[in-house]
Amino acid sequence: MSYPDKVYFGGTGEVSANFRPADTPPDLGTPGDGLHYLATTEQTRGEFGLYRVMMKPRAGGPSTHFHRRISETFYILDGTVRLYDGEKWIDAKAGDFLHVPQGGLHAFRNDADAPAEMLLLFTPGAPREEYFERIGQIAAEERAAFLDRHDSYFVD
Repeated sequence: MSYPDKVYFGGTGEVSANFRPADTPPDLGTPGDGLHYLATTEQTRGEFGLYRVMMKPRAGGPSTHFHRRISETFYILDGTVRLYDGEKWIDAKAGDFLHVPQGGLHAFRNDADAPAEMLLLFTPGAPREEYFERIGQIAAEERAAFLDRHDSYFVD
């Protein structure tokens, strides 16, 4: 396996880093029950999208689904997140990790009486921000096209 093709062709480097302090308010939702856009596809030039998900107690989560174009990776930071790996539900705790390649069935939820927090990584990058911001507002007649556009195929 080799390194990917060059993306930067300058000779001296550039100032282009993106720092986000830990106390930055969530981009979507509220503190303790929100979503932080740590590294969007636009910021990473399409390489990946990284999000910090903070879930209130008993927040639930999406049902079983898969993606055709993107992989999804979960890293638990705090609390207990129930992860579905396509075969069984796992009570994942801080430090636990799950990678789901394209086509892999998965789901997640917070069924605990305590808050939970995790990182979500999508590769390659995809414009997930619109998905997160609009999924709860999509009318039934537009839902199938919206989900297809955002590479989300629910099986439940």
